[in-house]
Amino acid sequence: MREDLTDAEMLARLERAVRRMPRLQREIFLAIRLDDLSYPEIAERTGLSAREVKRQFANSLLCINYALNQPARQPTWKRLFRWLKKWKCR
Repeated sequence: MREDLTDAEMLARLERAVRRMPRLQREIFLAIRLDDLSYPEIAERTGLSAREVKRQFANSLLCINYALNQPARQPTWKRLFRWLKKWKCR
């Protein structure tokens, strides 16, 4: 996890990552983390297999890990300018 992020920035990134997840993946993540349900209980509720619930949960953790560890994005115009500068030099 990045040490240079403040708690507020980390919380904002976490919330954004959870909001961007597909609905089913988000529901599975929240059921495991907040409701403390087991894989078989969630599988029964959703109609998925316990293995698929585990896979969806793992994918949600990967999304959150990526969101917390990615560098802050620069504004689009700066990225475009850098790309054009690089392209022009070739």
